[in-house]
Amino acid sequence: MTDNMQPPQTLEALRSLLADIEQGKASISLGGRAKRTLAAMLTAPQQAAVMTITELAEAQEINPSTLSRLAQRLGFKGFSDFQDLFRRELTEGRHFYSDQASRLVLGSERNSLNLLTRLARQESANLLTLVENMDAVTFEQSAELLANAPKVRIHSMRQFGSLASFISYALGMLRSDVAMLDNGLHGTADGLAQLEAGDVLLVTSCFPYTNGVLGSARVAAEQGIRIIAFTDTPNSPLAKIATHSFYVPSQSLFFSNSMCAFMLLAEGLLTQVANLLGERAIASLKKREQLIAIMNTTL
Repeated sequence: MTDNMQPPQTLEALRSLLADIEQGKASISLGGRAKRTLAAMLTAPQQAAVMTITELAEAQEINPSTLSRLAQRLGFKGFSDFQDLFRRELTEGRHFYSDQASRLVLGSERNSLNLLTRLARQESANLLTLVENMDAVTFEQSAELLANAPKVRIHSMRQFGSLASFISYALGMLRSDVAMLDNGLHGTADGLAQLEAGDVLLVTSCFPYTNGVLGSARVAAEQGIRIIAFTDTPNSPLAKIATHSFYVPSQSLFFSNSMCAFMLLAEGLLTQVANLLGERAIASLKKREQLIAIMNTTL
């Protein structure tokens, strides 16, 4: 690092610095490995924010000392100060969506079908990574809970609200006492008050994490309610709370978190629940079909 270099204060500034380094316009230079490491961290800022230096080094197949040297080269006192930049982004989430979109807007690809092809390949990789890294015990025990817990509530916000609605609807086709946590729009506190120890709350959130979802999960866990979390990394705030956690890859060209792997996980768990419930699930579905037939006849 140069003697008077001030470290970047935002991820946007860090991206600009990397661009200047690659074009030879910066006051510092980085080796090929360091540039690739920095580019990877900027591509997945949530992982850079929550992983330990050892975990991050293992994920990028480098030595932890490489990260320490990179931080110092960029003007930071050490890796901890460097990581704080990413953690501020994690906490505030100020630029997540625009940063995601800028990767697309500032890219060189202008052919719409090529973009679709690239997106499809990335999503295929996300799906494959999800399945390859799935823990069988976590999957089976979570399905057991969803099938047999006295009450199940689903809670997510923002774009994951649609996923929560889907899970609530589909699971409700198979068994009773399933609903969105805030089903009556009376607030999450009212929804949590209806649950007891041994019930299940399924929550979904990934970077930038939604405080309302984190708070509901934390309070529920303190009440003895079992938490199933769909999130992004083992260092996610939800992973520290949950009874069972699933780590879902969501990196793609999409300007927000990709939903494809989350939907696959939801469908997979619900299919296993149907398998576990067996004849009970079939009876529940037949009852629904009968009511649909009656309503269609009388309306």
